[in-house]
Amino acid sequence: MTARAALRRRLWATVPRRLRLLRAATVLLTAALAVLLLVAGLTSTSTWDSVAGRDAPRTTSAADLNLALNDMDAQAANILLSSGNAGKGRLRTPYDKAVGFYGDARREIGHDLRTLAVAAQGDPADEKTVENLTDDFAQYQELIGRALENDGRADGKASALVDYRRATDLLQRGLLPASRDLVSANDRNFEAEYRSAGSTLSAQLAAVIALGVLLLAVLTVLQVYLTRRFRRVLNPGVLAATVCTLLAVVLGTQVLTAGSDHLRGARRDAFDSVVALSRARAIAYDANADESRYLLDPERRDQYAQSFLAKSQKLYGLKGATLSTYDAELATTWQAYEADHGDLRFTGEFRRELDNITFPGERAAAERTVHTYAVYQRDDRRIRALLAAGKEREAVEFCMDWKPGTSNAHFGAWMAALDQVTDINREHFAASVRAGRSAVSDLLPWAGALLLAAMLLTVLGLRPRLAEFP
Repeated sequence: MTARAALRRRLWATVPRRLRLLRAATVLLTAALAVLLLVAGLTSTSTWDSVAGRDAPRTTSAADLNLALNDMDAQAANILLSSGNAGKGRLRTPYDKAVGFYGDARREIGHDLRTLAVAAQGDPADEKTVENLTDDFAQYQELIGRALENDGRADGKASALVDYRRATDLLQRGLLPASRDLVSANDRNFEAEYRSAGSTLSAQLAAVIALGVLLLAVLTVLQVYLTRRFRRVLNPGVLAATVCTLLAVVLGTQVLTAGSDHLRGARRDAFDSVVALSRARAIAYDANADESRYLLDPERRDQYAQSFLAKSQKLYGLKGATLSTYDAELATTWQAYEADHGDLRFTGEFRRELDNITFPGERAAAERTVHTYAVYQRDDRRIRALLAAGKEREAVEFCMDWKPGTSNAHFGAWMAALDQVTDINREHFAASVRAGRSAVSDLLPWAGALLLAAMLLTVLGLRPRLAEFP
């Protein structure tokens, strides 16, 4: 205690020593705050790079792969349905469109697999999943190619159907579950990044406030000491340094607060909806494929009917509903929801989106998606009714045609509505990323400049007072 007291007396014994000690404390605290803001800026920039350049693209690529796999299988079924017997009795427009969409889906899958392979590097589990997907997809293409080849021969439909069954079984048991696992895994990684970044921003904000308050306190002590010791009202240099410091702290806290808000907007408000809607789109394509499979394969009609219902429940869940009761229950629960948006009588991916309405125009777009979905569901019942009445060709034509009022036309309207609400969320995700980056690049340099000015002003403000002493 005696040594400490002696040291304290020596450092604080004379006026010059006191001034130099306060000056050193001010300079060190200012430098520490500047370094903290620099680190916070670099961390924020890295976070936005990860969010926009890695986490979101990985998740959407996996979702796109899931959708393209469903679409490719649906179009393969549509080709077999509309091709006729070696070309005889072919439904020309549905066949040509199915062939075109099939090729588009196959190319999209190849692109997505390459993207995911690059993204998975360094993650053994994801690398293995992508490798298995690539191998299974090669086998799937071989089976579909054999089915289409058999279908091109006279009376080859039965053989083609056997190969198609094997292909779609491989899809349902291997490819689709793996692609869905990739969506979930990448989304979990994004969620972990989001939580970690949020915690870091909160800690940095607390540190900036604490350090800023301490620096302002030291500047205040310095100003009070100068006023009392030298009998002057205020020291201009120290006063200007205090103002600069206060502005720098305000800007720093604004950057970190804005970063946290924009990060939450990107993840919670926008991307959570993008994921739900991307899943909904993939499920929709799989359900649409189940209709084609139902018409194509009489032996599995019960299986595909139940599969269609299960996917409908994932989109708009109605407890205990069957295909015969689904439409009426959908209408009833939707009417209740329109009267009270808190009504919880349905679940599913649509519900996730409707519970996360944030942006202008989003609710109207989301509700329009459900309206078009209801029309498509009623078309499904008509297809099954036509088939039950022995009107198989009429059922196939209504299912596959693209004329206004047909099932494919209504499916296209549903997908257009779904894309619109997805685009709203994608645009706001991109806007949040841009705003988060701008907060760092636009404001932090000013905060750094103000702290440098505060440091120089403190030194210059004390120079005349120190010069008074020999």
